[in-house]
Amino acid sequence: MAKIQDQFEVLRKIYKGEKSTQRNLSSQLGFSLGKLNYCLKRLNEHGLIKVKRFTNSNNKLSYIYVLTPRGMRARTKLTINYMKQKMKEYDELKKELNKKN
Repeated sequence: MAKIQDQFEVLRKIYKGEKSTQRNLSSQLGFSLGKLNYCLKRLNEHGLIKVKRFTNSNNKLSYIYVLTPRGMRARTKLTINYMKQKMKEYDELKKELNKKN
């Protein structure tokens, strides 16, 4: 599966509900189109997102990405883990600064 950080970023963007093309998403995330496509396929295979076509679109290649309940749980878990990691880094930096003072 794609890197955890990549999954987190993709799930976060999808959660925000921004209806966007893969090209726009890849640009916003700083991913290559291939990397984003890979991430979306893996997230879909693992049941974390659903991929739907825009029914009213003239461009039948336009898709919307929706988090599944399982995807919501995964996003929440990844967010918590991300925040724990950042707090750990903060605590370590704080200790370093205290040692210097």
